[in-house]
Amino acid sequence: MNTRGLGSQLKDTIPIADFSAGEAFESHGVIHRGFANVKNELFPAHPLELSEKNFTLSQEKMNLSTLRNIQGLHAPLKLQMEFKAVKQAQRLPFLHSSNLSLDILKGNYDCIGFEDILNDPEQNEIMGEPHLMAERKLGLL
Repeated sequence: MNTRGLGSQLKDTIPIADFSAGEAFESHGVIHRGFANVKNELFPAHPLELSEKNFTLSQEKMNLSTLRNIQGLHAPLKLQMEFKAVKQAQRLPFLHSSNLSLDILKGNYDCIGFEDILNDPEQNEIMGEPHLMAERKLGLL
């Protein structure tokens, strides 16, 4: 009898789960991302969801096109150049930056939003070693 025959037949017919140490104990981030659902990844939950996600971008495009129609091509180009210059000016990596000058240019300095009360989730308060964070930002590490 072929010794390999029985083992290969069992292996081909019975699915054997591959348990590795990394996959068995990994969390799927259910708390942060929710339950995995293919339908939610393909379609938005509500017809207005896509419109709400892109509201600020479409509002900025509309304002720039209106400005171009009223004042000419130089005005939106100058404004975009100012936006780019203000975005490049940052504090040190370990200090929180409010980007007040960007809010003033966009006209959002008197609006109270989610990030003003509960803080922007991307800018959490993690304090690290200042020298290491600066070296990482500069690409030295």
